[in-house]
Amino acid sequence: MERTRIHTLARVLNVLVTITFVCNLLALPLTPFLTERRFQIDLDQLVSVFQYDFDDGLGNLFGSPLYTMSTHPYIAMMALFLFFCGVCTAIILWQGRRVLDTILRGTPFCGENAGNLRRAAVCCFCIAAAALVRVAWGVWYFQSIRPVLTYCGLFVPIFFMGGLLFLVMSALFRQAASLKEENDLTI
Repeated sequence: MERTRIHTLARVLNVLVTITFVCNLLALPLTPFLTERRFQIDLDQLVSVFQYDFDDGLGNLFGSPLYTMSTHPYIAMMALFLFFCGVCTAIILWQGRRVLDTILRGTPFCGENAGNLRRAAVCCFCIAAAALVRVAWGVWYFQSIRPVLTYCGLFVPIFFMGGLLFLVMSALFRQAASLKEENDLTI
């Protein structure tokens, strides 16, 4: 099969999605620590965690946030929300990578892509639901409407529409795969 612009674009996107996926996986374990520090940390502070021993540093890195989360419900809710969204985002990126792999193989219209896009849609809906729960919890916890105006308030419609878009694309790929299969059987 000849190499077209689509294949070049798919290859570049595949590399970018893979890099983003790896960065996501590297950042996930740091979510409680960064949430506890409210994402305001400098390199000296991070290095000081590992000042004496690597094992003690890991204990400080993960132990301190767990204690803080047990005493501050807002930080606990934020850490759980960000970790859950990070896992869902990793799944979405992996499904996107699998779709790009089928494009690179030259078989974009296969049933596998419909399943990949459906799983990405489910993850989008999960993020939207988690954001809705976090916004509702924030309204209850702070007794204010302010949480509706945060990024979580934007996550609800954005990821809901993203999930709907993935579902539509999944149905299109499923229909295209069945048409291709039917066409391949025709003499």
